Amino acid sequence: MASKWSGEAAGLQSFFADLVRCETRLYNALNDRLRERHGIVTSQFEALRYLRDHPGSRVADLAAEFAIGIGATSKGIDRLEKHGWAVRRPNPADRRSSLLALTDDGSQLVDAAETTVTDALAELIGDTLDGPPGAATRQVVSTLRSLLERDQVGMPTG
Repeated sequence: MASKWSGEAAGLQSFFADLVRCETRLYNALNDRLRERHGIVTSQFEALRYLRDHPGSRVADLAAEFAIGIGATSKGIDRLEKHGWAVRRPNPADRRSSLLALTDDGSQLVDAAETTVTDALAELIGDTLDGPPGAATRQVVSTLRSLLERDQVGMPTG
């Protein structure tokens, strides 16, 4: 006979697997759509959108938001700069860091790509999140994210 704990553990593992597989499939679907229509991938879209919505951000700000390492974030910004979508400017408050900004091309790109993302998400998950069960699901995932972020769970160490 299985204990209560083994049933709960199996349920948590199943929830985790479902959550991760949904995220992976949605991320990949957005990658495909963005690559096809705009020549970018989801991570680039997310970085561009963050820079648009948080002017004057630093690499460290993006790294914290996306829970990725500073080195990986810096390399991602390097790629955005190579394409002419973002620039680094001296930080007047701290000579050791730069402030990031979108170029005009980057602003136009993120605005166009945002329409693609919104349409794709509506197509992929819109109906699933309708009604009370969808609202409850959104709330549970939002609460989980908030708790993990508050406790800095899963933050890279380097």
